[in-house]
Amino acid sequence: MALMPKRVKYRKSQRGKMKGNATRTNYVAFGEYGLQALETEWITGRHIEAGRVAATHFLHREGKVYIRIFPHKPVSSKPLETRMGKGKGEPEFWVATVKAGTILYEIGGVEEDVAKQALVRVAHKMPIRCRFVKRRHSL
Repeated sequence: MALMPKRVKYRKSQRGKMKGNATRTNYVAFGEYGLQALETEWITGRHIEAGRVAATHFLHREGKVYIRIFPHKPVSSKPLETRMGKGKGEPEFWVATVKAGTILYEIGGVEEDVAKQALVRVAHKMPIRCRFVKRRHSL
């Protein structure tokens, strides 16, 4: 089942602008290690699910995987061989707008080398460049 919201206020949305760096979800909050986006891009529900499957399969039910992004934005497209006009197309899939610096996934409860290997596998599923980050502990 594809990731998508249960209900939305408006069925269709405009494309919008994706400039600047992330100011909200740009630090590791739940786990010990995270995967940080280095580019700005739309990430579809299929990408997110593929990353989740890769991480959980590699960890063999050890530790916990946290997904920090969710596809809230509908992307519509018109059918092939349709003439111009006649309104906006129907929603085809859902995306999460990810800015540079956003933490995509987090892993807790495992060793650093295991978490790094799992998050590298997740990064291969993503359409953007990512990097491995650790949690900053306040002393």
